[in-house]
Amino acid sequence: MLKSLAYIPLFLSCITSSALAADKETSKVIPAFSAKYIILHNDKSVGEATRKLSYLDNGLAKYSYHTSIEWLIFSDVRDETSIVKLEGTKVTPQSFEYTREGTGSDKHYKWRFDIDNNKAVDEIKKRTKNVEYPENIQDSLSYHLQHRLNLIENAKQEHFVYPVIKTSGSIKNYVYQYDDEEELMLPYGLVKTIRLKREVIEKKRITYAWFAPELNYLLVKLNQTKGDVKQFEAQLKSISPQTNKLTPTQ
Repeated sequence: MLKSLAYIPLFLSCITSSALAADKETSKVIPAFSAKYIILHNDKSVGEATRKLSYLDNGLAKYSYHTSIEWLIFSDVRDETSIVKLEGTKVTPQSFEYTREGTGSDKHYKWRFDIDNNKAVDEIKKRTKNVEYPENIQDSLSYHLQHRLNLIENAKQEHFVYPVIKTSGSIKNYVYQYDDEEELMLPYGLVKTIRLKREVIEKKRITYAWFAPELNYLLVKLNQTKGDVKQFEAQLKSISPQTNKLTPTQ
């Protein structure tokens, strides 16, 4: 009996640790998730995409986006990964890596951001660039996460500006405007969304992004047109865990 009792503190410790880990995960504004999309061109499926958020042991978060497209003789596989610091609803990028393989030339970029010292380190070309980081600096992927968090924090916001550091080391503002509300039938199912629009006039390019309030403002559809030509479109197919349906804070 005494031997059995000796294991009780250890057993209780394991339960407590598990409970704390679960509480810590559910307390996050956006719990870890994996969302899968189909990619369409001219209404035909030509590939898949996966968007993921996970939390690392060092307190940072990993946000990634993978796409794979096969269309006629064209192939394209891309991976984007941002390591970010999350403080409530504020995203601060720590590093960004991008790879692209397929038809045409391959590409690989990897940057590390030293925001406190106004430095950006190109880890592929082994060079350091001086950067005057503006408030709320983002990389080419992390701004998607910041965008979602902004909607969670204030669903009525209609104008968004994100200073994004590009793979060249330069900074460009990405501007989005509220465009409309829309109910969509997606491979995932029927969802109510808000639609946002980004227009780059000099390049004749328009990007539309749909976010679903019922899925805690997950990006559920994305498409882009250039001139009069519709580019590839991504539509949500599935998300795990399904318990990711949370109530917006406002």
